[in-house]
Amino acid sequence: MYQIVSGPIDIASVTATVTRPDTGATVTFVGTTRDHNEGRRVVRLEYEAYPEMALVEMRKIGDTVTQRWPIKHVAIVHRIGEVPLGEASVVIAVSAGHRHAAFEACHFAIDRLKEVVPIWKKEHFDGGEIWIGSQTGTPSEPVLQKA
Repeated sequence: MYQIVSGPIDIASVTATVTRPDTGATVTFVGTTRDHNEGRRVVRLEYEAYPEMALVEMRKIGDTVTQRWPIKHVAIVHRIGEVPLGEASVVIAVSAGHRHAAFEACHFAIDRLKEVVPIWKKEHFDGGEIWIGSQTGTPSEPVLQKA
């Protein structure tokens, strides 16, 4: 399962897609919007994506995970649009016969997603907004809101 969605992510549903009787370990990573970052009070996050390319890259991550570790199933779902505080922006779930492989694969998948998948994050905070992440091309500077 590889999806880009515009509304809340059903975490239990994503996890259920990889949980099977032939696996003894399911690891789920849930990335949520926190209320602070680098000393700023975060109001919300906003994501944009190039969906067709993002899905291709997500599948490549899944393929890499199943080649490197004995993983049975992989699911990656990322949300676009506004993501309020406390809500999930990304969910990655993997299942394997044993926990060690599942943890390593899930860790790899979220790190790789942030490196290569064309999804961009804008942080809205008190006094401004800023694009965050390696896909911005250059270091970001806050764009202050006009009063």
